[in-house]
Amino acid sequence: MDQLEGMRLFTRVVETGSFSEAARKLDLEPSSVSRAIAALEDRLRVRLIQRTTRRLNLTEAGQLFYERAAAILQDVEAAHLALTDLEGRPRGTLRVSVPLAFGNMQGLPAVFEFLERYPEMRVDMTFTDHFVDLVQDGQDVAIRVGLMDSSSLMARKLVDNRRVVCASPAYLKRHGTPRTPQDLARHNCLVRNPNTGRGGEWRFTGAGGEESVTVSGTFHSNSAEALRQAALRGLGVICVSTWIVGEDLRSGAFRTVLDGFEARPSAADATIYAVYPHNRHLSPKVRAFIDHLAQAIRKPRAELRRARSNKRASPHPTKGGGKSRRKGD
Repeated sequence: MDQLEGMRLFTRVVETGSFSEAARKLDLEPSSVSRAIAALEDRLRVRLIQRTTRRLNLTEAGQLFYERAAAILQDVEAAHLALTDLEGRPRGTLRVSVPLAFGNMQGLPAVFEFLERYPEMRVDMTFTDHFVDLVQDGQDVAIRVGLMDSSSLMARKLVDNRRVVCASPAYLKRHGTPRTPQDLARHNCLVRNPNTGRGGEWRFTGAGGEESVTVSGTFHSNSAEALRQAALRGLGVICVSTWIVGEDLRSGAFRTVLDGFEARPSAADATIYAVYPHNRHLSPKVRAFIDHLAQAIRKPRAELRRARSNKRASPHPTKGGGKSRRKGD
């Protein structure tokens, strides 16, 4: 193993805090990482890390070497990026972190299209609903839904996280179609509420201004995908992000309701962002991926507009609010 590769392994061990975690990130055996660090110490003739049963501590020499090695590796990366910029095409490995539901429903199709478009790229995709430290975990880009904190990350707004109220045609045939937000109080609403099982508040903006309605139903979940599956089975009405149900609207598996009202997301999940470390040069691969993703996740908007346009062009099978089953009836 050459010295530059030894530097890379050493800095990853320092940034992750353990040999085993560094090995997992690099897809290596922990014993291989441990031997590589020992070989680096032998080559330098100095102890870099004090190993204990509980944690790793840098020696004074180790801290100095880490600071210089990290700077050298950044210069090497900058040199590679300069050549890539000169050639003008994305290449190399892109490490991306995405939320579970968004990653499965929007991230994966976008990544597959990205790889088809840029065959010299390789994507390492991590699915997690936990915030990751992009620098420590070696991630190039993360997708986040909600408010951005005052962190050191750079953020690019991809799209507003718009919501839609919808249900299966079978449910609407049985229970009627709500015409106003207040009609939802008489419907079985499938609520995303991870904290309690008592229901939730859905907020809307219409011609008359803002209004809200307290909704409840027979199924609550902190998973938007679980609510989608329940609604597909005709169990009730859902209010979810358009990117979750865009394909279902296009296929006719769902029909939108309350088209004259805009369902409002909470401030905590109103926007979808791509974030990346501020001290990392925005390489062609990162720039190309963010541009591609921004375009890809706008597709559900078009599907929603088409679905609503098609619905207006044909008569509703159900007139009025209809009789709806109350919870407990």
